Amino acid sequence: MATGEEAAAHAEGHSPLEQFEIHPLIKIEEQLWGWDLSFTNSSLWMVIAAVCVCLLVWQGTRERSLVPGRLQSLVELLYNFVADLLDSNVGHEGKKYFPFFFTLFTFILFGNMLGMIPGSFTFTSHIIVTFSMAIFVVTAVTMIGIWKHGWHFFSFFAPKGCPPAVMPLLVPIEILSYLIRPISLSVRLFVNMMAGHIMLKTFAGFIVALSTFYVLPAIAPLALTVALSGLEFAIAFLQAYVFTVLSSIYLNEALHLH
Repeated sequence: MATGEEAAAHAEGHSPLEQFEIHPLIKIEEQLWGWDLSFTNSSLWMVIAAVCVCLLVWQGTRERSLVPGRLQSLVELLYNFVADLLDSNVGHEGKKYFPFFFTLFTFILFGNMLGMIPGSFTFTSHIIVTFSMAIFVVTAVTMIGIWKHGWHFFSFFAPKGCPPAVMPLLVPIEILSYLIRPISLSVRLFVNMMAGHIMLKTFAGFIVALSTFYVLPAIAPLALTVALSGLEFAIAFLQAYVFTVLSSIYLNEALHLH
């Protein structure tokens, strides 16, 4: 049985933040304008998530049976879920953007779910990843709005019916809130995934530390960790849904303005 000093040393050697460290797997010494091109553990799990999505869709749509099997039912469920989401938030005009939103939802969902596997890496817990996706969504939505409405798109920042005296105050607020969208969209996903994993790793550390003395005190953190794991799976799905639904709302606003 380990002593208290050994348990403390073991806990100190396994920080809850250690799971978020990025390590290069394939080092590429050449740099492009100061950017490191090394293939990291984050890149690896992004590839794994993308491959898993492609394999699921390919296997689920390969036979196209009248009576669907498990994989086909899962793919159809995901398809209908994203299609209904777009239809309710964007309308008929959103159908042409379905492939992008289906890819966005499934990529984030698999990234979140794969991160629940012990020893894996949750790339959605890094702000650089979530912000890159958010800035791409907001930029693409803005370009779509400008392409459809031209210069009239900028009337979005001056809602109809507002008194002219309020415009000098309202327009800067609207512009600022629009520019903050990538930040709020990315931070929401990144914070929820990071906080959940830190909490799970912390309670898992309690299990190891307490079990070095007696088994009975470790039962409570073990039960709580199991319950939190189930909650984290629900949050993983919910955050993928929230990111996608907010992106669809931004698209609806760009297409239809106020």
